[in-house]
This record gives sequence, structure tokens and C-alpha cells, in this order.
Amino acid sequence: MLELEMDNKININAKELKGIAKPFIKWAGGKSQLLNEIDSLIPDYFKQNKFTYIEPFVGGGAVLFWMLRKYPNIERAIINDINADLTNSYETIKEDVDELILILQKWEKEYHSLKDKPEAKKEYYYSKRKLFNSRSSDKTTQTALFIFLNRTCFNGLYRVNRKNKFNVPIGSYKTPMICDEDNLRAVSQVLQKVTILNGDFEGTLKYAEHVTLFYFDPPYKPLSDTSSFNSYAKDEFDDNEQIRLAKFCKKIDSLGHQWILSNSDMKVKNPKDNFFDDLYCGFDIKRVKARRNINSNPDKRGELTELLITNNAYEKIMSIAK
Repeated sequence: MLELEMDNKININAKELKGIAKPFIKWAGGKSQLLNEIDSLIPDYFKQNKFTYIEPFVGGGAVLFWMLRKYPNIERAIINDINADLTNSYETIKEDVDELILILQKWEKEYHSLKDKPEAKKEYYYSKRKLFNSRSSDKTTQTALFIFLNRTCFNGLYRVNRKNKFNVPIGSYKTPMICDEDNLRAVSQVLQKVTILNGDFEGTLKYAEHVTLFYFDPPYKPLSDTSSFNSYAKDEFDDNEQIRLAKFCKKIDSLGHQWILSNSDMKVKNPKDNFFDDLYCGFDIKRVKARRNINSNPDKRGELTELLITNNAYEKIMSIAK
């Protein structure tokens, strides 16, 4: 079984956390640890002027929530993900957070009451998983199921099979927090200024206007066959998709939009592997230290490098701004 540990905490003082929106689910590949590095790549223009922010692979939203807090001058924010269960959850929190909280509070109380009844607890979990996979519930209940499973399954791992069925077993948590009411309300508040999309990443281009910053955090190219984990949706994000994304980045560069992209550093395992160096030749490629926490063997988790790639659209941006 793949073991997954994720840190969705934003790098700020703990006293500042109350009322600050942060990821409402655990999601593999969270970028909290790279926020300072990402910030260093954002041109000064974006720190002083209004702009549009687009995130085509929003995932757990660590960068989104940080950007919205760090840059109050964001005039318009657009997020997208191919995972419909995920984007439905964003929409529900934005539009129906009160009902969502009521459902989660009820389920949290019921689940905690079974902490000393392992068989009944398993039955409760798997009944919720079955209901989730039937996708027969209304949107708010489906979102509650999504969050419930994320909080109670094995290590908060989101994984689906080819039939888009969630197949992660129950976790070992005795009394996990299933309803984080304060954060759900904070997330709902910040999402009021966000447009939420569900579809292919290329569909976000039509929302770019005037001065726009894109941040891409696609499913990472696996460093090896055994380390592959991009089952966030039923369709795999393979090398052909990585190539298509690189072409899209070149296109938005030609249109004068700024972008930053993160991905795995293939040279970690093979110094001669130039997949991304060739794919993004002509753009700025920075190798940054990051901690990987996905491995079945805890001894193999540790610090390695990842890629942050960006273009330099400053002159085009200034031309558009004028």
C-alpha cells in the first residue's frame, strides 16, 4: 500500500491561522513548502498592480489560498481541475457551506461514537464509500462524502481506479476532525471572488485578460515506475500530456502572459534525463529543495529537488499594461 503524508499548513505564525483559509482536504503534492520559492519568481509588477490569477490544476488549493491572501490586488481568480469530485466540493463550499457543515457535524459525531467499535466503524466507513461511488446523492451530500472519506481513509489518500471509483481503505484515525467549521467558512468567504471550472487545462486560456499570471501544478512525472502516483482522476496524465502542457505554456508566453510551473526533477534519479530541460528549453528552470513524503518505505522519504519553471513576460506585460 502506498503511504502518503502531506503537509497542508501554510508557513505563517500559528496565531495568524484563525479565519485564514487553508486547504480543506489533504491532497498529494501540496505546495506549502514551496511558497517562498514561488513568491520569488513572481515579478514585482504583480505585487503592485491589479491582475488576473489562473490556476489550471488547483488540487488542494495551498497556492490559491496563499495567493489570495498575499495579493489582495488580484482582480479576478480562476481555478480549474479535471477532477469533478474536487471542483464540485469547491463549488459547494462557495455556495452551500451551511448545509455542508450540518451534514459533516452529524457524521463526525456518529463516526466518533464508534471509536471503540472497530467492526461497526468499518461498516460505517465502507457504507459512505459505497454511497460516494454511486454518485447518486445531491451535490452537497456528495461533497460531504468527499470530505468525510478524505478525513477518514488511509492517510488521506485520494485515489480512483479506471472506473472513477474511490478505492482507498479505512484509515487508523480514532477521532479525526471531519468538520473544520472555521476553515470551511473562511474558504467559502475567499471563494466568493473565484470562478471555478472543471475541465481540460487548455480551457482556462479564454479567461486570461490584460495582465494574467498562471500557476501550473500538474500531476508530476514519476521519477520511476514504482513511484508513479497520479491517480487523481480516471485518465492518466502521461508524457504526451506533459508535452501538450509545455506547448500550452509556450502559447501563453507568446500572448504575453506570465506563468510559473512546478514538476519533478528527473535528474534526481538519472542525471542524463533531460525530459523537462529539453521540453522547456529557452525558459528559466530552477531546481529547488523539497521534501517528498510519498513512499512505501519511510527511509526513502526525504529531501530532493523539484523544478520551478517560468517565463519572462515582463516587457510584454508592460506593453499590455500601457
